[in-house]
Amino acid sequence: MKLLLPLLAISSLASAQLSGKVGPTTSHATKTARKVCNITSYGAKPGKTGDIGPAMTEAFNACKNGGTIVIPSGDWGLRTWVNMQNGKGFAIQWDGVIHRTGDAGGNMLLVQKSDDVEIFSSTGKGAFQGNGYEFHRKGSITGPRILRFVRTTNFAVHDVLLIDAPSFHFSMDTCKNGEVYNMVIKGAYQGGLDGIDVWSDNIHIHDVMVSNKDECVTVKSPAHNILVENIYCNWSGGSAFGSLGEGVDIANVIYRNVYTIQSNQMMMIKSRGGSGSVSNVLFENFIGHSNAYSLDIDQNWSPMKSHPGPGVGLRNITFKNWKGTCANGVQRPPIKIICSDDKPCVGIHIVDFAMWTDSGSSVQYQCKSAYGSGGCLKSGSGGAYATTSKTISSPPAGYNAVRMPGDLKTSTGTKEPIAIPQMPSSFFPGKSPLKALAAGGAGGRLVELFNDVDEGFIES
Repeated sequence: MKLLLPLLAISSLASAQLSGKVGPTTSHATKTARKVCNITSYGAKPGKTGDIGPAMTEAFNACKNGGTIVIPSGDWGLRTWVNMQNGKGFAIQWDGVIHRTGDAGGNMLLVQKSDDVEIFSSTGKGAFQGNGYEFHRKGSITGPRILRFVRTTNFAVHDVLLIDAPSFHFSMDTCKNGEVYNMVIKGAYQGGLDGIDVWSDNIHIHDVMVSNKDECVTVKSPAHNILVENIYCNWSGGSAFGSLGEGVDIANVIYRNVYTIQSNQMMMIKSRGGSGSVSNVLFENFIGHSNAYSLDIDQNWSPMKSHPGPGVGLRNITFKNWKGTCANGVQRPPIKIICSDDKPCVGIHIVDFAMWTDSGSSVQYQCKSAYGSGGCLKSGSGGAYATTSKTISSPPAGYNAVRMPGDLKTSTGTKEPIAIPQMPSSFFPGKSPLKALAAGGAGGRLVELFNDVDEGFIES
């Protein structure tokens, strides 16, 4: 009967992905056929030190009710930020490289209260160079964010690169029916420079690579029907839920095919006190190499302040098919599930978990006030219990896992410019992007190479 518990949990999540269609309701071709608003027609001048902000604003106003705003190939400066509000049926064809030249806070590109929106590069080379190192070398992370969507519906962002944000790179705030894919985010190796943060409904995020020292792809509250797959956390902080406080409302989330290397964790759920719930979640097919933590639930996470309440209720959460290594499995256990004594976790299931250690000859699992199956979890349900440890003294079968050819050898710095990379042609071993890369990405041979290998796995 114990073996049936995780299978039933996974089965119940089979339909708990998206709640409906995602993406724009009309194609960018349809928008382009209606009207084209090239920023050069509104006074934009090429060059890294100019300011296309006013021209972009004028182009948006001309095309906001149906049309395509074009940012041509080449270099463009941005000194004044662009607020795109109350638009319906517009696209931005972003083929050039935008270079931040202004110093104001806020959001450099803000889309809010809009519907049927698409931002894309037709070449896969459209990029934003945030030049965040100019802030970071002074010890500041209070500069502007690159891209933020607020209360926007039926949208897509794809085939663009967001580089070196002074602050966060991309946030989706109370949006609905969105798709984000074929994207590279490369930020400084410093906290407070999140890759993708989402607190929205019915969002599909796939085929994304993030390099930074903070969040890779992270769900915050409230969020429902989120599907995240084919994610490459390439020397990053790692993915997470949180930080979670009062009135948390997260349900029906799937992370699938997540590759994480040299990161703080593969997946973390973090809170301290608080209230509300996280339910019906599946973390499936995770590969990790040399990460500090692997599976990390911490409901007494010391970096955040304590919130009023008994704790966030965690229930019906499954971790399935994890493999790879952590850096030191005794110092930082590959399974760490520390739940609230006042609100114990229930229905936590760990299936096919094969994580070993780069350093040492054993790993430890730690559980506290947590119930379910697998690892060091107690079966059934019940009250609080003190931290228990379980030592694993031999490598689990099947822990060796593929490595991606694009793995970074060192982290990005904080004091020097970050070069704009190429778009990779694969974001998870053996998986082609779910949607074709614009202009073929960095080349098709990488995916072909993986597909030549049995099941796409090369043992390290």
